[in-house]
Amino acid sequence: MAGKVFELFGKPVVLFVLSMLLYYGSHAQNDSTVHRDTTCVQKDVADLIRAALKMPPKKDTGKKGSIILVPIIGSNPATGFMIGVGGQYGFKLKGEKTNYSLISGSVQLTTKGQKLLLIKNTIFSKNNKFILTGDWRFQEYSQSTYGLGTNAPEEGGLNYHFNLLGLETTDDSLAQPLRFNFFRFYQSISFHIKKSFYIGTGYYLDSYSKIVDEKLRLEPGNTLLTSHYVYNKHYGFDTAKYTVSTLNFNIVSDTRDNLINAYKGHYFFFNWRTSLKLFGTNSNTSLFYGEWRSFHSLSKRNPRHLIGFWLMGDFSSKGELPYLILPATAYDQRSRSARGYTQGRFRGNNLVYGETEYRFPISPCTGVLGGVLFANATTASNPQETVKLFQSIQPGYGLGLRIMVDKKTRTNLAVDFAFGNKSSGFYLAASETF
Repeated sequence: MAGKVFELFGKPVVLFVLSMLLYYGSHAQNDSTVHRDTTCVQKDVADLIRAALKMPPKKDTGKKGSIILVPIIGSNPATGFMIGVGGQYGFKLKGEKTNYSLISGSVQLTTKGQKLLLIKNTIFSKNNKFILTGDWRFQEYSQSTYGLGTNAPEEGGLNYHFNLLGLETTDDSLAQPLRFNFFRFYQSISFHIKKSFYIGTGYYLDSYSKIVDEKLRLEPGNTLLTSHYVYNKHYGFDTAKYTVSTLNFNIVSDTRDNLINAYKGHYFFFNWRTSLKLFGTNSNTSLFYGEWRSFHSLSKRNPRHLIGFWLMGDFSSKGELPYLILPATAYDQRSRSARGYTQGRFRGNNLVYGETEYRFPISPCTGVLGGVLFANATTASNPQETVKLFQSIQPGYGLGLRIMVDKKTRTNLAVDFAFGNKSSGFYLAASETF
């Protein structure tokens, strides 16, 4: 039902809202801290509440941190009803030159007994002498796969899909549901070399166990082979469990003025991983990952009026990784790539992703409300090379509202609506997408 509604009314609604956001964005004031009216200063939700209650402005206590919590409520066929809480803690350690750090995470439970625990960290030490970067996950979970390459499934088109917070809310005859336990431990440290340049190392672990391929049937006369089963059998991987354990070496360049919500600067990350059979890896492998983000002001008077670019490339050799550990959409640190599609919708041995986002203020004086317009594209290859990189590209686009909940750390509550190829989604988060 949701899919049909979005299919009928999604595009007209999006075009209308886009035009309204562009109108208000173009008529917004030209400075986020000191506007044309010099009495205008950046405010947040707490300031508006205190003003409505006729309370005096909150005094600056000197604290350099804030905690934001967001409820998570949803439902999909694989997990049943889901409830949880997500949030982030933005803070700054001592030191005049120290950047803001961020720890985010979520806890989710479902009526089908599934559990999700996610913790992400990016921590700048005093005066940015080193950076800690981590991605920890434990999931007893269900997720569908659709085959490899951005044209999958090759045998036909999907029905219209709607997803909530990146999770599936509808079944499809061409989806291949999997149940599994997933444990990820990514942690690295990068040391300051010069200016914004860092070099570091770390340890990455991905482990899948208790994998149940729900559509797989191997009985004679009643056989149905799935992409997960065929791929893993072809390349000699177990179909019930596997682990990839790697050392990584990375290069980082970070000139962003704020990790949580950048107005200017760039972020570059290059990572090379090599496997460790000593720690249980099923195969030898080398993986390469690169990422670029940049933020460009469109107004000298208002730094919140900007355009951002995000580019990722994730590359592996043919047949060196088990199926679920292959590069896939929305498996980046923040799980935010490819808005408009469910997590893991596109997967392949090589994957390239690009996105651009236009950000602008809406509130004429307080700066509490802002908006975004975005477009993205994903391309992934399959190991048989019937689909090569850039041969098939899947687009996404959408719009969002930003609500300033903490002006000191620039933390926004992000509410996004996104649309893809026969797919759409709603996203709620306590930070920017990139």
